Amino acid sequence: MNGKSSWGWWMLVMWCCCCYWPSPTASWMAHFMPKDLEVHMEKSAQVILSVENVEPSVLQHPQRYSFRLESSHQDLAKVADENASIPIDLIDVNTGKWSGPIHVLGHFLGTSKITVHLVDGQLNTSQLPTNGSSDSSLEVRVVRPERVVDHVFVGSIILLMSLVYINFGAALNIEVLRGLITRPVAPSIGFIMQVVGMPLLSYALGVFIFPQAPAMQLGLFFTGISPSGGASNTWSAVLGGNINLSVLMTTISNVAAFATMPLWIFTLGQLIFERAGMVVPYSKIATYCASLIVPLLIGLAIQRCSPRLTRLLVRLLKPISASLILFIIIFAIITNFYLFQLFSWQIAAAGFALPSLGYAIAWLTAKLLNQNSSDALTIAIETGIQNTGIAIFFLRTTLQQPQADLTTVVPVSVAIMTPLPLLGIYLYRRFSGGLKVNEAPALSERERERIV
Repeated sequence: MNGKSSWGWWMLVMWCCCCYWPSPTASWMAHFMPKDLEVHMEKSAQVILSVENVEPSVLQHPQRYSFRLESSHQDLAKVADENASIPIDLIDVNTGKWSGPIHVLGHFLGTSKITVHLVDGQLNTSQLPTNGSSDSSLEVRVVRPERVVDHVFVGSIILLMSLVYINFGAALNIEVLRGLITRPVAPSIGFIMQVVGMPLLSYALGVFIFPQAPAMQLGLFFTGISPSGGASNTWSAVLGGNINLSVLMTTISNVAAFATMPLWIFTLGQLIFERAGMVVPYSKIATYCASLIVPLLIGLAIQRCSPRLTRLLVRLLKPISASLILFIIIFAIITNFYLFQLFSWQIAAAGFALPSLGYAIAWLTAKLLNQNSSDALTIAIETGIQNTGIAIFFLRTTLQQPQADLTTVVPVSVAIMTPLPLLGIYLYRRFSGGLKVNEAPALSERERERIV
């Protein structure tokens, strides 16, 4: 073997030794107790950290090595400065162990992971525990402290939702459903766009706009699977849509929601829950969906047994529905002012894109299927306007903290952005003189009073 070849072999041996020779720092371990921590905003909490199996080669160089605790999201939670670094000379040289309290500070809603790194100051490198276990990192959840006003808020939502569905049951006109037989095409288009198109659109937008935020994907998805909102009838009347078709689609959408919402949550929604590392709250969702049937049945019973009370409830349906939406949005903002800190361009874009694309896609679909302008406009309005109150209701009552708070900002954004395209259409028609009279058949005075 010549000198050149021998030199090549020595280089190969040296490279193998560098790559495969075990590091003197590789066998240390870290353990948090407990491994999961819940801390309130602007508060601190304590856990116990244990470090063991620290190699003698590390202990002999306290100026070179140190342990450092790092948070994956410093803006949400971090380790107190006095605990952020653990000097090597604190570790027992005989056992290679150290144990002590660590204080974690919570800043804002969300989750963060705290890990321990062995830092080599000479090589400017860091190393995680090689033999990692389930407790080698600390999962931190930052939540808001429980307040009386929060319980009042949730209780008020439940009460108002019950009243709305009692009124809805009392106002439910079975005769309107005959429109499915006499003119089935337009209601069928609207139904498919509402219960199939909007959930798929909300899922796709969530993945596109919030690729790294599954909690926000969940908030947008819950909004997309909600039935059409009561404001759709009013906007159909204002913009010259088909009021008969609007009432029919709203009725079908809200009745079908008892089945379609759980169906979407337990199928496509499960993928979002998995990405978020959350468990699907099957029992809670099923319970709250079923619980909304009870006030609906009460309303139907009132309609059958007390026509006088029914007429009163029918007159109150629109004001109560409008009050519900306004109450939830305003109360959510006032009691949870932190929502404004969560507002970003992504939140605003999602809030505007969901209803706007819903309007556009539904209108184009209706026109391609030869629907007249009035029906196409009505289908678009019914598709794009979601009942954000129901979305907030399910998010706040079925999810744990902090996800329940974090996801609420999305339907609030949708509720704020939904009227903007319709308002733009109204103002354009108003000032250009293009506001047309409703092409639909005229309503009776009683029916017009019931709707408007």
